[in-house]
Amino acid sequence: MIRKAHILTLSLILLLMACQTVEPPKAVGPTPSQRQMDWHELQYYAFIHFNMNTFTNMEWGTGGESVDLFNPTQLDTRQWAKVAKEAGMKGIILTAKHHDGFCLWPTKTTEHSVKNSPWKDGKGDVVQELADACKEYGLKLGLYLSPWDRNNEYYGKPEYVEIFHEQLRELLTNYGELFEVWFDGANGGSGYYGGANETRKIDNKTYYEWEKTTEMIRELQPNAVIFSDGGPDIRWVGNEEGWANETNWSVMRRDEIHPGWPRYVELRSGHEDGTYWLPAEVNTSIRPGWYYHPGEDHQVKTLPRLVRTYYESIGRNGNFLLNLPVDDRGLVHETDVQQLMALKAQIDKDFAQELAQGNTAEASNVRGNSSSFNAEKAIDGNFDTYWATDEGTTQASITIRFNEPTKVNRILLQEYIPLGQRIKKFTVSAEVDGTWQVLDEQTTVGYKRILRFETVTASQVKVDILDAKGPITLSTLELYNAPPFLVDPKITRNKEGMVSIEVPDDEVDLYVTTNGDDPTTTSQKYEGPFPVLTPATVKAIAVNPNNGQQTQAVSQYFDLAKKDWKVVGAIENNADVVKLMDEDPHTFWATDKDSSDINDITIDLGASHTLTGFSYWPIQERYPFGMITKYEFLVSPDNRTWKSASKGEFGNVFNNRIEQKVKFEPVSGRYIKLRALEKHNGDARTSFAEIGVFTTNQ
Repeated sequence: MIRKAHILTLSLILLLMACQTVEPPKAVGPTPSQRQMDWHELQYYAFIHFNMNTFTNMEWGTGGESVDLFNPTQLDTRQWAKVAKEAGMKGIILTAKHHDGFCLWPTKTTEHSVKNSPWKDGKGDVVQELADACKEYGLKLGLYLSPWDRNNEYYGKPEYVEIFHEQLRELLTNYGELFEVWFDGANGGSGYYGGANETRKIDNKTYYEWEKTTEMIRELQPNAVIFSDGGPDIRWVGNEEGWANETNWSVMRRDEIHPGWPRYVELRSGHEDGTYWLPAEVNTSIRPGWYYHPGEDHQVKTLPRLVRTYYESIGRNGNFLLNLPVDDRGLVHETDVQQLMALKAQIDKDFAQELAQGNTAEASNVRGNSSSFNAEKAIDGNFDTYWATDEGTTQASITIRFNEPTKVNRILLQEYIPLGQRIKKFTVSAEVDGTWQVLDEQTTVGYKRILRFETVTASQVKVDILDAKGPITLSTLELYNAPPFLVDPKITRNKEGMVSIEVPDDEVDLYVTTNGDDPTTTSQKYEGPFPVLTPATVKAIAVNPNNGQQTQAVSQYFDLAKKDWKVVGAIENNADVVKLMDEDPHTFWATDKDSSDINDITIDLGASHTLTGFSYWPIQERYPFGMITKYEFLVSPDNRTWKSASKGEFGNVFNNRIEQKVKFEPVSGRYIKLRALEKHNGDARTSFAEIGVFTTNQ
C-alpha cells in the first residue's frame, strides 16, 4: 500500500511538472514585421534591367531619347520567368521606369512610354506581360520606379511629385500583388527635362514626400516591402559588388538615413544598437553593367565569383538580388543563363545532404530545462522551434555528436529572429581524432549565416556562443560536406614571367604540362608559381582527389615574357604606364586629358627578336574610353629607324572588347610602337589595357 502511494505521488508530481510551461524569451530590440519575415524567406530573386538604355547602349539615359528606339524583336517575359524559376529564384523585380523616364507600361502620366513606341504598335505593356509570366511560374513580382526623371519637364517642381505619385499608384493598383517596391538613391542632376537640357537639384529628403509615398504603398500593397538606402523596410547593403560585411546586423538607426546618405559604408554592417528592423538586400549584376551591352558578352561573372557572392550575401544574413540585363532582343542572354544554371547546380551540390539530423544534440544550458527549448529543436528542420537559454545566460554551447566520424566543411546557422537578432560573437569547433580545433570565429548570425571551412573528419561539432544581447534563440544548426569545387583552372602569368594556376578550392589537385601535351594525374603536380620566359603552351587540369573526377585540359599560350620590357619616350617616367604590359588586361594605362596629343606607345623589348604579330587588349572598365579602332604597328632596331609591320582596323572593338590579335610577315627589331590612328567616338584620350607580341606562328 505504501509503495502504491509513493508511485501515485510521483505520478502527480510528474503530471504537475508537465503542466508547467516555460515562457519563451522576450523579444530583444527591434523585431521584423510579417512582411519583413516573408521577405527574409525569399532569399534569392532576380533584378531585370530592361528599358530604353538597352537600346542606346547606356547605363543612364539622358531622358531625351526617342520612343522609336524601344522596339525589341523577341521580347519574351515567359523566358525571363522560366530562367528565374529554374535558377532557384523566388521572384523578379523589373525596372518599370529608370532615370531616363521611359515607362514600360502605358501610363497616363507621360507620352514617354511604350504606348508611343513601335513595339506592338504601341499596344504593349511589359509590366503586364511580366506579371502574367510570374503568376504562371509561381514567382513574386516587384517593381523598380526611379524617382528621378530626366525626361519630365516638371522634374524639380511640385507638379512632378504629383506625376511621380500617380505613376506609383498605377503600378500599385494594376498589376496584382507586389512583394517589393524599389526606389533608387540616385536623385537630381543633368537631364533633358522636356528640352531644357539643364541641371536640376532637389532635396531628396523632402522633395518626393516620402511619408505620402509610404502611406500609399501601405494602403494599396500592404504586404510589399519598401527598399531604399534606409528602407523603411529593407536597406541597400552599401555596395553593388554583391557582398555584406561578415558582421551584419539587421537593425539600424533608421532615422539617421535618407536616400543618398553619405555614410553608406555603415549599411554594410548595420548598427548593433539599431532602433528599427532594417535588413540588407545585397544586389549585384551578372555582368559589369546593369543594362545589356554587347561589349560585355565576354565579361559575365564566372562560376567561382557567383558562388562567392552567394556565400557573401545569403551566407551573411542578407538576401541576394542578382541582376539579369535582358538584351535588345528582349531575352536573357544565353551566356547569362548558362552561368545561372551552373550556380544553381553548384549550390545544390554544396547543400545536397544535411548531416546534423539523426545525431545527438546537446546544450550546456536549456531554458527551464524544458524539452520545448532543448538542443534538439535546432536540428529538427523547423524554423519555428528553437534552442533557448535561461534569462541572463548569454554564453552557452550546443554540440552535435555524430554517431560515427563524419566529414564536414559547411555550417548553416539561423537565429529565431521574430524575437530579435542577438548573437554578437561565436566560434565553431570540431573534435578531430580526440582533439578539439577551432574552425572559425565570427560575430553575427541573424536570419542565416553560412560558414565554409577546410574539410575535417569530426566526431563532434560545437558552436560556442560567446556573447549575445539576451538569452540565445537558435532555430537552425545544419552541417554539410560539400564536394570539392571542381572548375576549370585559371592560368595566368605576371610581368616577371611567373605562371600561376588557380582554382577556388584548395582541396582540388592541379596537374600541369608545358610541352603542349594534355596533362594527366601522372603529370607534374602544380605546387606553386613557376617561370615561363620563352614561348610555350601551358596546360592544366583540376582533379577531385576523392573520386578522380577531373576537368578538361585548359590551355594558355605565352609568348615572350615582359620581364625586361620598358616604355620609352615622353611617358617613360610615368609610374602607372607599366599597367599596359603587366599581363593583366583588367588594369590599364591611358593618356591624360591634358596630353591628348600622345597617340602611340613605344616599348623597348630589352633585346632584338623576330616578331610575327602583336596583340592589344582594349580597356575593360565599365565605362570604357580611348579604345583604338584604327592602328599602325611599327618595329625598329634602334628606336630611330621604323618599319610599318601592320596597319589596319580593330572591327567592332567597342562591342567586342576581347584581345585583338594581328599577325604579319616576320620582322626583326628591339623596339615596337603601337599608334592610334583613330579612337572610338573620336575620344581625345587613348587607352591601353595590355600590349603583347608574337614571335611564333601561334
